[in-house]
Amino acid sequence: MESSAPGTPVFLPSPPPADAVGEGRIRVLWALGGAGRDLDANLVRLGAGADIGEHTETVLGVLLVVVAGSGELRTPEQTVELAPGAVAWLPAGTTRSVRAGAEGLTYTTSHRRRPPLGITTGLGAGTGEPACLADRVCAACGRMAADAEARFCARCGEKLAR
Repeated sequence: MESSAPGTPVFLPSPPPADAVGEGRIRVLWALGGAGRDLDANLVRLGAGADIGEHTETVLGVLLVVVAGSGELRTPEQTVELAPGAVAWLPAGTTRSVRAGAEGLTYTTSHRRRPPLGITTGLGAGTGEPACLADRVCAACGRMAADAEARFCARCGEKLAR
């Protein structure tokens, strides 16, 4: 993972090896780090046949750019074939899933940096989220799923402990 001081550019002159992912596996090869950034970005590799199940990013829009391999992006309205150079803008609220083809799929995602989680009060009895949200935190990258029904991490694709 790459990090920098606020305002310091980050360069990835060549992508990390993309062949280190087994069939059906998902791996974040690189993620932008650093406290001063205003952007979240990841380089994700899906092994052959790997699937990031249906999920909805309710807060932020996401830009997805295919770097290598093939696969498909599914929304309730359509299925789009993915190949190197394909670009998809997925506005906040878009339900989608991604599946890698026979040779796997490598792509980047980027979006505004998610605001820090805050503590809210005033929820009535029987409403809101459970007191412990640990099952929504990704063990691989530490991101908390915004959607209570999410089964996979929207940042890295890892299956959430449910």
